[in-house]
This record gives sequence, structure tokens and C-alpha cells, in this order.
Amino acid sequence: PAVSPQAFPLPSLPRKQPTVLVACGPAQTGAIGLVCARHLRSFDYQPTIFYPVRSADPLHRDFTTQCEKMDIPFLSYLPTEVQLIDDAYNAVVDAVLGAEVAAGTEPCAATLATLRHVRVPIVSLDVPSGWAGAQAGGSGDIRPAVLVSLAAPKEVTRRFQGRWHFLAGRFVPEELRRKFGIGGPPYPGSDCVVALGPPK
Repeated sequence: PAVSPQAFPLPSLPRKQPTVLVACGPAQTGAIGLVCARHLRSFDYQPTIFYPVRSADPLHRDFTTQCEKMDIPFLSYLPTEVQLIDDAYNAVVDAVLGAEVAAGTEPCAATLATLRHVRVPIVSLDVPSGWAGAQAGGSGDIRPAVLVSLAAPKEVTRRFQGRWHFLAGRFVPEELRRKFGIGGPPYPGSDCVVALGPPK
């Protein structure tokens, strides 16, 4: 959640309004996108959510309700004319697929087809959408400027060539850290994320 203030501080945004589009898929990464939108609102950004297939999971419904109660708008469709997205938003949060492999299914495929062509920076959560397949990191994939690995970086993220790579895993229980050998640098102060190396 604190990644946008670190990678894209409010004063540095190119547009007067601090708008961010959050594209959410139907599974776990989409739910994390909803939480991200809520936090962005708390940090004075103006998120808009595109969430075309809403999960029936009660937790996902609760996250959706929380966003609605915070007056975060939901798009009914994603413009296929990417210039409209580039003109309206400072960045796009990719919470479509993460590590889930379903890139060829609608509406995820249509969303990713649009995101491949946006020019504003993309912030991917966990794994850039579509990278979990055999051709991960290929020329047809989205190219995020920022990656936020959740709990621990996934193997496929070795191909990440963007500017910032953050780790969000401060609250992973110590038992799980030991069990799965999760390490990483210390988190500064009260931050929930830590940068993995200097920006490129």
C-alpha cells in the first residue's frame, strides 16, 4: 500500500489529480487490488477500480463494500482506446492475475491486451499478470515499472526489468518464514514494504 507514495509521491505526479486505475481479477490477487485501492485512498490518491468479474467469496465482497463506502468509483468497462487511460490516470495497478495462470480466459485476456499498450507506469502486485506461464517475460507481456512481491519474490520475477521492486511481507508469521526459508532485508521504521535494491 505504501508503494505509491515511495515510487510515485503525490508532488511528482504528472497530472493535477492524483488518479490511479486499479485493475482487479476475480481471484486472490484481485482481492489484494481492492485492499490496495482502499489504502491508496487513505494516502490521498484518487483510485478508480476496474473489477469486471466479482468473486462470490465473502471476503472479496467485504473488500468491495469497503471500497464502495469510501466512494471509490468502479468502472463498468475498461476503455479499449488506451489513450483514454493514458490521459486520465497517472499509473495503473495490475492486480489481474498475479501468480495465477489464467491469462487466456476472458475478461482477463481483454484486460491484459489493453494493459500491454498503456504508456503510464504499471505497478504489478505479486507477479506481473501473464508471467506465470512458460513464456513469462516474453515480448507480448505487460512491462511494469514497479513490482510489489507479496511475502517473497517469486522465481519468475528474476525477469523483472522495471525501475522499482518492493517486498511486502513484513507481517508474514515467523513460523512460515522458517518453514519456507523466507528472508529479505529489514523493513525500515514502520514501513510495510522494503525496496529490493536501489531504483534502476
